[in-house]
Amino acid sequence: MRLRNGNHGMFIFLVICFAIIALSSLKARRSDQMIIVVTPTYKRLTRIADMLRMANTLSHVKNLHWIVIEDGEKKVPAVERILKRTKLPYTYLPYKTIEGFPRRGWYQRTMALKFIRSNTSQILGKEHKEGVVYFGDDDNSYDIRLFTEYIRNVKTLGIWAVGLVGGGYVEAPKVVNGTVPEFNVGYFPSRTFAVDMAGFAVNLRVIMNSTAVFGLHCKERDSPETCLLEDMGLDRKDIEPFGWEGEKDREIFVWHTKTSTPNIPKAEKNATKPAPPPETYGYFVEV
Repeated sequence: MRLRNGNHGMFIFLVICFAIIALSSLKARRSDQMIIVVTPTYKRLTRIADMLRMANTLSHVKNLHWIVIEDGEKKVPAVERILKRTKLPYTYLPYKTIEGFPRRGWYQRTMALKFIRSNTSQILGKEHKEGVVYFGDDDNSYDIRLFTEYIRNVKTLGIWAVGLVGGGYVEAPKVVNGTVPEFNVGYFPSRTFAVDMAGFAVNLRVIMNSTAVFGLHCKERDSPETCLLEDMGLDRKDIEPFGWEGEKDREIFVWHTKTSTPNIPKAEKNATKPAPPPETYGYFVEV
């Protein structure tokens, strides 16, 4: 059937309109994805300073649920006050590491994954149907664009560069024609996913379709990241690289940093009386 010139023009117009609507709908769904940030934390002198810095970053990100898991028997009021001030929806749970877990934070991330799977509707709320999970440590430095431009747009498995990690200046996926055949890393580059914990995010759909956690068996595989992602059924073909475009001066949106512990002289112990408590002049310091 032939269309007259007028009808042909109208047909093209309608096709363009439908395409614009479909594209807008897709972008809206992506921007509507809930970002779920999982942060293990533990008592230390610099912890409050680290949490404040991270909270100040996350508080600028919309549609984000912050899950903080305390490595301890109970919640710390000072930490919860920081979470409340962000005005973000958050979950704060205490789970002291049980015997057998080889590295700090593994057990807390495991309990966070179990919580996410059991409370998905509560986390997403009525407004959100999709989400992305990111494991963000409390002592790293984050650019807001990591969340708004990278994590928010992860469809399956997003991976990007991380600065000052693995004994080098940067670790990053090596991208060839949009795929990742290998990684630019110094440590154990043959890993399926040679990526730092700060360098990837996983779509909630993948999390929900697996039971993978940071299990005890990971200690024999040198890499909790590869262990987790392989247990989720993922492969390198699933990787969506971010921030690799261009040849030089590419920006890094997350850095592995560590707040140095100040060298504060401690009161000497006396044989006849115990050392006095640290002097904080009435202010809360996590000594």
